[in-house]
Amino acid sequence: MKDSYVNAKLVEPNLIRLVIFSSLPFTRPEPTLVKDRKAVGKLIPSRVSTLSSLAIIDFRLENDLELGHSYFLAVYGYGILPLDVSEATSFPDFDLKYYYGGDDLGCTYTKKRTSFVVWAPLASSVNLLIRKEKQDGYDRFKMNHEEKGIYRLNLDGNYENYRYLYEITNNETTHNVTDIYAKASTLNGKESVVIDFKKIKVDPRRDCLPILNSPTDAIIYECHVRDMTIDDGSDIVNKGTFKGLAERGRTTEGGHPAGFDYIKSLGITHLQLLPIYDYKSVNEEEPDSTYNWGYDPQQYFVPEGSFGSKREDPTSRIRDLKEMVAEYHKEGIRIVMDVVYNHVYEYETSIFERVVPNYFFRKRYNGTMANTSGCGNDLASERPMVRKLIVDACKWWIDEYSIDGFRFDLMGIITVDCLNEIKDYARSVDKNFLLYGEGWNMGGDLTAPLGHMGNFAMLQDFAFFNDHFRECTKRYLTGDTSIFGAFKHAFVSSSLHYILPAKFLNANQTINYVECHDNATFYDYIDHSHPDWSVDEKLDLCKLGFKTVLYSFGIPFIHMGQEIGQSKWGEDNTYNKGDRWNKFSYSLLDKRYDMVEEFMEAVEFRKKTPPLHFYDPRVIESCFDIRDYGMMMNAFFHDPLSYSPYKNLSLFLNPTFESMNVTLEGGKQIEVAPRSTYIISERGEAK
Repeated sequence: MKDSYVNAKLVEPNLIRLVIFSSLPFTRPEPTLVKDRKAVGKLIPSRVSTLSSLAIIDFRLENDLELGHSYFLAVYGYGILPLDVSEATSFPDFDLKYYYGGDDLGCTYTKKRTSFVVWAPLASSVNLLIRKEKQDGYDRFKMNHEEKGIYRLNLDGNYENYRYLYEITNNETTHNVTDIYAKASTLNGKESVVIDFKKIKVDPRRDCLPILNSPTDAIIYECHVRDMTIDDGSDIVNKGTFKGLAERGRTTEGGHPAGFDYIKSLGITHLQLLPIYDYKSVNEEEPDSTYNWGYDPQQYFVPEGSFGSKREDPTSRIRDLKEMVAEYHKEGIRIVMDVVYNHVYEYETSIFERVVPNYFFRKRYNGTMANTSGCGNDLASERPMVRKLIVDACKWWIDEYSIDGFRFDLMGIITVDCLNEIKDYARSVDKNFLLYGEGWNMGGDLTAPLGHMGNFAMLQDFAFFNDHFRECTKRYLTGDTSIFGAFKHAFVSSSLHYILPAKFLNANQTINYVECHDNATFYDYIDHSHPDWSVDEKLDLCKLGFKTVLYSFGIPFIHMGQEIGQSKWGEDNTYNKGDRWNKFSYSLLDKRYDMVEEFMEAVEFRKKTPPLHFYDPRVIESCFDIRDYGMMMNAFFHDPLSYSPYKNLSLFLNPTFESMNVTLEGGKQIEVAPRSTYIISERGEAK
């Protein structure tokens, strides 16, 4: 109606509110409630509030409105108004009434029957749209409404490789959406696909993985599938793909190992991959036309399509990822998956909002959408069905793809309960499963405890990216004398009351690093703070950086290219900048292979030095001592159990630009070169 706005909304389980904003004279309405296209009776106002051009009329119902039906209000003079029931998701008993704990959400395939189950408690109808691969139109089937907000359909026959969508009607608005629980997809997530996973079974070769005594046995290397394989300086064939990251026998132009063989040669224990689930920002039909790291999740159970070797085949990405995992497992290397369960870029157009409006996303106290991360709308992991979605996704990656660890993006936005539920399942499958994430305290209105570092005692099996270690180490190595004491505290795991209060329960909770994907590289940090230093001086400090990470107490973390002092030309967040800024440079590897050799030696030294794997702060405190020689630190390690070939070790770390002469006990003199480390054991062995 011209110059009028009319809206009908369910605001309490048994209260409908009609809002009329109009220039027309107000007449008290007595609308008819229409359920499933049938009139069920007049509504008598229980409260009327009016102002000039505005009227708010409440209608109290005898019983709570039953969800899962079509509702209209027929209002004389204003027509037929759809009833908006989205607010029902905020009613106190909604989760109790509609939580569904079944393990059959999504599509379950057998040759004789395929079942489809979707949770859509607000929907008045859900239909399945399904077609053969080359069929032009869809066949349409009405799904059956069950308790707990479930819609179900069983189709007899063989539906392998069929494409499907759900046609969901909420508040009389209909959308065609993919399956939130889909396990396979066409390009760019346009359709979900029925897959026979028995045909793409791959032995994950978990039998080849060594046992870890504690998380401090891990040495993590972070890379992106495309970044690690795309450079023209190697003969990797399937560049930018899972298959390319698993190719053996590839080399650089200078004859050094590339890709898989290079990663293997480093001696690392864990390969952390930036997002490998399906994300939205890369055009999978033409992956070279767009670039993104993938922190904008689109499908939580489906691998990223641009990483598949045969992108038009929905099974290619699945098979390629499984085979890639198996290849690394054969070499004793575990795969950590970077997961983003904290936010979605645009909630309005997400399938979550179209399947269950007003449920999946967190709101502030004032009712506005929460964007705590600044990267998009927060996923409400405190809600049972959101938590179930996240946990189910994690279980799928563990069970189907044999993933060995999760790195949680902005973990400080996810609830502690959700994280611990994931931990309980992961550790029941693999006691060595690695769990860590970004534990920044992002604030927000939620009262439930979240996964930030301040709640470390509630997350005893989780590690946190230790920004205290990162900042103290970068500043100490580049000459900041004011940070020396704090650096020592970080060096001994930040879990001791040593100079500063402890930040963690033990060394298993600290991820020690100076560089990761979303900060400036350490080389660029040095270059920015000291542009007058020579390239060789900066590279010396880069080597000192990775050695400090590897020689400290905690879990060492190395970013791709850090070991060769790679630069991003001053950029610190290159998530969408493209290959030039992000690719691993194999020509630089050839030029600086001596740095790689030093890195490999440092990795090997850490592996065979048990004191560096200690995690109990009481044991750490009993086996180390720190002495100062100006700004040079001397850390003395004693192995009380005599496991190490170096029973007593003395590590000298000299970030200064001067040689340091030291007289040891017994009168022996040593010289520690500028910007270097020097290690000596009681046997006189030095590195």
